[in-house]
Amino acid sequence: MPLNEVRDLLLRRRCGQATRDAVWAHLVLRSRTEGATWTVGCVGVALPGLTRIASRLSARFAGDTADIHAAVLAGFLAELSRVDLCRPRIMVRLWWAAYRAGYTTVREALDAPVPAGSGFRSAPPSPPWGHPDFVLARAVADAVLTAEEAELIGSTRLEGLPLAEAAQRRGATYEAIKKTRRRAELRLLAYLSAENADGARGAGGDVAVQVADTLAVTAAARTATELPASVTHRGGASAQKSRAQMSRRGSDSGVQGCGGHPATPSAISSPAPSTQEAPRCA
Repeated sequence: MPLNEVRDLLLRRRCGQATRDAVWAHLVLRSRTEGATWTVGCVGVALPGLTRIASRLSARFAGDTADIHAAVLAGFLAELSRVDLCRPRIMVRLWWAAYRAGYTTVREALDAPVPAGSGFRSAPPSPPWGHPDFVLARAVADAVLTAEEAELIGSTRLEGLPLAEAAQRRGATYEAIKKTRRRAELRLLAYLSAENADGARGAGGDVAVQVADTLAVTAAARTATELPASVTHRGGASAQKSRAQMSRRGSDSGVQGCGGHPATPSAISSPAPSTQEAPRCA
């Protein structure tokens, strides 16, 4: 009997399961023993089911469906060489193997990254000053923030240091540190907003100049002293202002030393010029 007639008979509903399994066991054994010709014959008998599987998997796929069709066929052929002929429903198990292979290919295609742009082309590298540390360092270089304020923002906002612990390290009250950080952040926000509006900096800036400014600010921050804060003590009818220590200093202070341990009391001997008064490298 020609295989196309065998295929039509197997697909009829009144064909019993035992008959289908017997025919498919015979076809699979001939494929395993005689090779290519009977393997092609098995594909031809299973072709209606394989076509429906490939059509279903590629119905909503926007890309090239050739890979899906190839995966369905490859899954069927792989299962053909190892399917258990002693178990029932041989044809259904072959179809399911083809479906799983095609479905895996669809998922891999959908999860793959989408190429950006058209073709391969060179692109400028990401600006190094986009990193938060460089943003703070640039703000210090432009005298928008002091090194202590930049360190406070970096340690509490970026490194997760609690504000109460930052206040304790600097020997100040929680409210004083909170107000200091708030004022510094408002200045930084205005600075970045103005920079974004006029496009004075960014990708068109000189990378070497930005890096040099960062290194200069880092060197100046390492020699900076604590930022004094104004604390008001009320007594009698007049209010008297005194200076209190706000920030720590030491070799690990500054923007690049955020999150380090505070300097020991013995290391603090006498006040030194503030960060804004430190010389900058050209």
